[in-house]
Amino acid sequence: MKFATLFGIAGIAFLSSLTAAHCGDVAELEILGFSHDGGIFAFEEYGVQDGSGFPYANRYYIDTKTDKFLEGTPVRARIDDESATVAAVRRKVREGSQIFIEDSELSENRGHMAAFNAVTELNADPNRVVVNPRPVFPPIDAPVEFRLEQFPLAAEGRCEGLGDLAGFRLLRIDAVENGRTVLLHEDKALPQSRNCPTGYRIGGVQTFFDGKDGPVYAVLVAVQGIGFEGPDYRWIAVTGKL
Repeated sequence: MKFATLFGIAGIAFLSSLTAAHCGDVAELEILGFSHDGGIFAFEEYGVQDGSGFPYANRYYIDTKTDKFLEGTPVRARIDDESATVAAVRRKVREGSQIFIEDSELSENRGHMAAFNAVTELNADPNRVVVNPRPVFPPIDAPVEFRLEQFPLAAEGRCEGLGDLAGFRLLRIDAVENGRTVLLHEDKALPQSRNCPTGYRIGGVQTFFDGKDGPVYAVLVAVQGIGFEGPDYRWIAVTGKL
């Protein structure tokens, strides 16, 4: 009995060490909001790097008309000290980003989280989402559907020997026009900022209706990549007009 008990404890400890050894880095996501006219969408991702243990925070500011980053962004910060806190690096990235748009304006115009699908959720479709774009019931807007498709795509000059890499395309399906499909995004090459991506999933949809040019959206896409200790997840967004 004593031997069996000791063996059981040792086995649990061994399995726990295996789990820890294969723990990737899943970035937390915070929606910062939109500019008052809906022309800018901003979000932040943050966490602790697997392997190094260094806290990091990245802020993304996107022109919703062009689906391009504002010049001078993203704003990235990392503290190369394992004892540093995530709160400290988030303060650092916040201080370095207020020249683009102040947090106070963004927080006043957060919009609506029409959908959210965490990477830990196992029962939702990671490639499709259909939403009522704002919390009005009965709905006064047509439903909006987004679909994600991924396909093999090599990264030129990097990631050799690290497995199959992937790009993605994002489609919008119009529910009121007999399923008319609009291509919103399609990768032609893998940007350096994604490192070595192996998969994607729709993580959420944020909408904003109070802008001068009409309602806009941001589809949040979780990017799975190859990390030091396991798969990592980072965030990107595709923006446009509803």
